[in-house]
Amino acid sequence: MSVTATTSPALDQKSATPLAAEIARIYGTPAVVIDLDKVEANIARLQATCDAAGLANRPHIKTHKSPELARLQIEAGARGITCQKLGEAEVMADGGIDDIMISYNILGEEKLGRLGALQRRVRMIVAADNPVTISGLPRAAEIAGRDLEVVVECDTGRKRAGVETPNEAVELARMIAASPGLTFAGFLMYPPEDGWERTQIFLDTAKAGLRDAGLEAGIVSTGGSPNLPHIGKLKGSTEHRSGTSIFNDRMQMAAGVASLDDCALTVYATVVSRAGADRGILDSGSKTLTTDKGNLDGHGLILEYPSARIAQFAEEHGFLDLSASNERPVVGEIVRVVPNHVCVVVNMVDRLVTVRGDRLIGELPVAARGKLT
Repeated sequence: MSVTATTSPALDQKSATPLAAEIARIYGTPAVVIDLDKVEANIARLQATCDAAGLANRPHIKTHKSPELARLQIEAGARGITCQKLGEAEVMADGGIDDIMISYNILGEEKLGRLGALQRRVRMIVAADNPVTISGLPRAAEIAGRDLEVVVECDTGRKRAGVETPNEAVELARMIAASPGLTFAGFLMYPPEDGWERTQIFLDTAKAGLRDAGLEAGIVSTGGSPNLPHIGKLKGSTEHRSGTSIFNDRMQMAAGVASLDDCALTVYATVVSRAGADRGILDSGSKTLTTDKGNLDGHGLILEYPSARIAQFAEEHGFLDLSASNERPVVGEIVRVVPNHVCVVVNMVDRLVTVRGDRLIGELPVAARGKLT
């Protein structure tokens, strides 16, 4: 991995550690920091979990948005990657990744043109859950000059995207198979954590319908970092998509799939005000830590003051409630915050500061930041 070299100037700020002061002097705060040792351990753990279940690992890059981290995942054994948007896939293809699934409906002439251009360069698999999407995809295959693989997205209880019945899934599979330039590749699923039994019934029923139609689901893709304990439970699944597990966060801790030691990303923030005995202000507000609470108490875990709460936000203010904390920070002190939802935090910044333990390494561009189309 290429990183930018750094120096270690003298420290002159209050800080929990010399590393925190060094990061603040060079990069300022708020700084989004990843520990590469923990990142690599998380990558290895996910790969080992997939290997043990006999499934291909197709990690979702929406979390890290970095071709360099995607290459680490491929080198560890991942078969390919998952992207949510075309812009992410374009950045990944430019970065040398050549097996990409987009788990999202692609609509419109502009996007179909970009998809066709991508399909000319690398293997693309796209998801669809409706006839309108499917009817447009032959245009991308025509532009690419070769067939495009399409999976049918199925909803088994999460109530997001996806068809809701096996019969709908089979009908879309038939439509894909009958469309010029398209190949029916299989099913894409994101089962609720408590919905794997009904997902099995859905899949078994849909596969029976496929057999009657003379079709086969070569790919059965399951998803979600919260579903890591369930990998391999779905009989007939072939791969799993996990994104957040590369960094982890408070939501993954609450789901029981990560410990604090597994959290590879923290936000270094400075206490800029202590206007009251029980309150304070961080320089990290909604534009850094985001307002996605994930049904958790507060907006992040402050490692140095775990009893303190980030109670609310303005855009650049994190409001601290210190009433339950015996130890309290002072103005100028640098603290480390484990975010509630790490994926949104990464998309807020242009770079990730990289460390290994207490050693500063450099920085990593968030190359696919803001690629929302």
